[in-house]
Parts: sequence; C-alpha cells; structure tokens
Amino acid sequence: MSMRFTAKARRGTVALAVAAGLALGSTACGGGGGGDDKKPQSTASSSQTSGSQPNTQEEQSDEPLAELKGPSGLLLQITSAVRDSGGFVTVNAALKNDSGTMVTIPSALSGNETEIINNGRSLGGATLVDSKSKKRYYVLRDTEGRPLTTTGFSTLKAGESIDVFLQFPAPPASSTDVTFQLPLFPSGVIKISG
Repeated sequence: MSMRFTAKARRGTVALAVAAGLALGSTACGGGGGGDDKKPQSTASSSQTSGSQPNTQEEQSDEPLAELKGPSGLLLQITSAVRDSGGFVTVNAALKNDSGTMVTIPSALSGNETEIINNGRSLGGATLVDSKSKKRYYVLRDTEGRPLTTTGFSTLKAGESIDVFLQFPAPPASSTDVTFQLPLFPSGVIKISG
C-alpha cells in the first residue's frame, strides 16, 4: 500500500510541477496574444478610461515645459516630452479649464482627418515640428486607426483639470527642441528629454 501511495504522490508532484511550468511559460510568452506586437505596452489603447494611459507623473518637474492658452479659458500645461528607445516621443500635459464656467472642448482639437474624428474628441490634431530637420510629426495611431492620445472628454467644469498624453514618432536624436502645435492654441517650443 505504501509503495502505491508513494508512486501516486510522485506522479502528482510531477504533474503539478509540469502544470506550474506550463503556466509560467505561457505567462512569460504573453499568454497566447501573439507576442510579436512591437507596440509599447502603454499604447495598447488610446482611451482615457482603459487604464492604459502613460503615467503622467513620471519625469514631471514643477515648472511646465510650456504653457499654452487656448479658447474659452482652456490652458494646456506641457509637463514632459520623453523620447523612448522604441522611437516614440510621449508628451504629457494637463488640460485645465481656467474660466469660471463649464467649457465644451472644441472639436478642432481632434484635427480634420476623418479617421481620427470618427474616434471621438481627442488631441489628435496636435503636431511636433522639428525645424532643424524641416519635418512635421503627427500623433501616432494604433492598428485600428485610433489616435495615440487621450480621448473621450467633451467638457471641463470650471477649474477642472485632466491629465493628457500624446505620442509622436521621435525626431532624430540630435533634435531636442521641437515646436508643439495644437489647433486653436499658440505654438510652444518644448525640449525632448531621454
């Protein structure tokens, strides 16, 4: 009896070890999702409510890189522009309603491209201009055509502020100063770090 029990116990232990190894291997390989998506983890979706928004607290200083005053008391404070190793620049900012009344976000901020407009209100009309290499960079899109920027906001209450992000292709490493442009706002020169 004890020999059969020991053999069964060994088989159970081996089966448990194999199952744990397979589970670990499956998790390390991305859980069967293909794993070959070369997209950064933070850009899986551009929806503000999906929880995939890059952390806007990273690499922020107390002093904004630029402060742009737009229509109806809107204020855009750009807090960081970080180049990553994947060839992207992520711009983090705070969009604030500095007026005393509720403000409807102008649809012009989304730009005029049909594919971006079809995905709701966003900052998809923004660009980075690298005057050194004479190139303009538009907000990136995911594989479904959604802009890689904060989306899904239509109004801001008086004094309300929301954290926003935008992702662009990275200019050459030699270009650190670029001009940020957003429809209805003045342009502002920002410095790319990283």
